[in-house]
Amino acid sequence: MDKFHQLLIQYWGHSSFRPLQEDIIQSVASKKDTLALMPTGGGKSLTFQIPALASDGLCIVITPLIALMKDQVDNLKKRGIKALAVYSGMFQEEIDIAFDNCIYGDYKFLYCSPERLGTDMFRARVNKMNISLIAVDEAHCISQWGYDFRPSYLKIIELRKILPDIPVLALTATATPKVVDDILDKLQFREKNIFQISFERKNLVYIVRETEDKQNYLIKLFNSIQGSGITYVRNRQKTKEIAQFLLKNNISADFYHAGLTDEMRTHKQNQWMNGKIRIIVATNAFGMGIDKPDVRLVVHFDLPDSPEAYFQEAGRGGRDEKKAHAVLLFNNSDKLSAGKRIETNFPEIKTIKSVYNALGNYFQIPYGAGKHIAYDFNLIEFASNYKFNIHTTYSSLKVLEQEGYIELTDDLNNPAKVHFLVSRDDLYKFQVSNLAFDDFIKLLLRSYEGLFTNYVNIDENLLAKRAGTNQENIYKYLTKLASSKILSYIPRKTNPVIVFTEERLEDKALHITYEEYTGRRNRYVEKLEAMLHYASTHNKCRSQMLLSYFGEKDTYRCGQCDVCQKRNELDISKYEFDLIIEAFKIEMNNSPVSLQSLVDKNSQRFGEEKLLKVIHWLLDNGKIYYNDENNLFWKN
Repeated sequence: MDKFHQLLIQYWGHSSFRPLQEDIIQSVASKKDTLALMPTGGGKSLTFQIPALASDGLCIVITPLIALMKDQVDNLKKRGIKALAVYSGMFQEEIDIAFDNCIYGDYKFLYCSPERLGTDMFRARVNKMNISLIAVDEAHCISQWGYDFRPSYLKIIELRKILPDIPVLALTATATPKVVDDILDKLQFREKNIFQISFERKNLVYIVRETEDKQNYLIKLFNSIQGSGITYVRNRQKTKEIAQFLLKNNISADFYHAGLTDEMRTHKQNQWMNGKIRIIVATNAFGMGIDKPDVRLVVHFDLPDSPEAYFQEAGRGGRDEKKAHAVLLFNNSDKLSAGKRIETNFPEIKTIKSVYNALGNYFQIPYGAGKHIAYDFNLIEFASNYKFNIHTTYSSLKVLEQEGYIELTDDLNNPAKVHFLVSRDDLYKFQVSNLAFDDFIKLLLRSYEGLFTNYVNIDENLLAKRAGTNQENIYKYLTKLASSKILSYIPRKTNPVIVFTEERLEDKALHITYEEYTGRRNRYVEKLEAMLHYASTHNKCRSQMLLSYFGEKDTYRCGQCDVCQKRNELDISKYEFDLIIEAFKIEMNNSPVSLQSLVDKNSQRFGEEKLLKVIHWLLDNGKIYYNDENNLFWKN
C-alpha cells in the first residue's frame, strides 16, 4: 500500500480515492503545477491535503472564504492534523504568533486569505517557512472572466516570485475554457497540466418551471418530492416570508441569512443538518462548507446571476449520488428584474466615489492613512448615516473591492481568544501572590490546551457554567488579567470588517477606469443573459446546456430533465431520434422541402408515425419552420 492510501485510511477512514483524485495527488507530489477542475462536492480538499501530509513542510492554502477556511481548519484539527488560519479581522499579535508557529512549530497547513499575501509581515516571514505546496482554492477568482473576480488573487503572482520552486495546485468547481486559460496564465504555470472531471451530475435532475404563482408551486414540489431541501432566494426578507408560508402549509421549514446572529445561524444550520428542519429557505450566504449528502431538492425561487452560481448552488443536491432535483422557478417578472439588477449592481462612478469618501469619514481615517487596518463595519448604520440606498452602497463597496481599494469580509464568527503572555513559572508566582485569580486561572488551564504557545478559542458561557457564575464575571477576570499583562484577551467578534488595502486617497487620486468598469459590467450582463437563456429555452437538454457553457462538447442528453422528459414522450429511442434529425438536416440543407416529401423520402427507413412525431416536436420547439410556400426549413 502506498503512502497516499495509508494517509487516506489513517486520517479519513477511506480505502480508495474518488475518480481522478489520485491522479491529481500524484501530479502534485511530482512537483508539477496542476489545475484541477472538479464539481462541488467532488473532494477537492484531499487533493492538496494528502500530498502535503506526505511531504516535509507546510502547505499554504489560499482561499477567500473565511467561514470555509475556519471550517476546514477545525476539521483538520479534529483529525489530529495541525492547521491554522490567518485572515482579515485578526489582531496583529494573533497573526504574529500564527506565523511563528508556522516557522518553528510542526504545522502542516496555513490557510490564508489572498489579502494577507500582500502584507509586509507575510512577505518578511514566508521565506523562513519550509513550504512544500501552494494550494489555490476558488482559482477562478484570479480571472477577470470569472464570475467572482478578486484583484487580491493577483498577489499570488508575487508569492510565486518569492517561492519560485514550489509547485502550485489550483482548484475550481466553476470555470469556462476562457477562465481556464486565464488561470494558467495568471498563475504562471510552467506547463499546461489540467485534470478535469466532467461537470455532469447524472443523479441530478435539472428542471425549469414557468409559473406566475411560485409560492404555491413550492408547496406542490415539497409535497411530491420527499426529503431534505434548500430554497434559494435573493433577499433576506423573502427568506422569512417563504419559510413562514411553508410552515402554514404544514411543511417543516426555517430561514437563514447573513444578518442573523451567529448563534441563530449555527442553531438553524444544525437543526437542518440533523433533519429536525426539512427545508431551509436561504440567501446565497448558506451552503459554503456545508456537506449534507442527502439533499433531495434544491429550488431557486429567483434567477441566479450566472450559470456558475446556479451550478454551484444546485450542486448541493444529491451528494450521496442518489437521485435529487434542481428546480428553477421562472416567469416574466424575472426578465424584468434582471434589467434592474444590472443598474443596482453597477452604480455610477461618481456614486462609488461618494461612498468611498463617506467610508473614510465614517472611520475618521486621515488621507494617506489606514492601510491594512481592519475596521468593524455596520452596513445598515453606515448607509443610514449618509442617506445612501443600502443596495447601491453594497454594490459600490463590491466595486471598490474589485478595484483593489478595500476588502469587505462577510460577517465574522470569531470566538473570544486567550493567550498567556508569561511563562508557566511566572504564572505560578502570580497565582501565589494573587489568590483571588488562582481558581479562575486553574479553570482556564483545565479547560483549554496550548494557551502558552498560541491564541486559543474560548467560550465564556462554558467557563461561567463550570465556575458557577455568570459571563459578566468571566469577562471581568479576563480583562483584569489582560490589564496585568498576564494574558492577552481578544473578545468575541461577529461584525464584518472593512480593510483599506491602500492608504485613504483623495477623490482625484481614486481611479476607477471607465473602460475596465464597463467591461466588467458587460461580462456580468453576458452571464446574466446566459442564465436567462437557460431558463427560457425549451428545446435543449438542461444538462447539455450547462456542460456546454463550461466547455464540454459532444455530451449526451440526460434523459431526465424537463426538456428530455417532454422528448421522451415521443416513445422513440435517443439513437433513432438522432438518426431522424440527421436525415432531416441533410434533406433541408440546401433548400426548404415539403412535409410530404420529407416523410416520403424517409418513411421506409423509419416509419411514417415516428417521422411525424419528430416533425411535430421540432416545430413545437422552434427547430424547424414553415415558409410562405408552406415548405419546411431548418433554423440555423
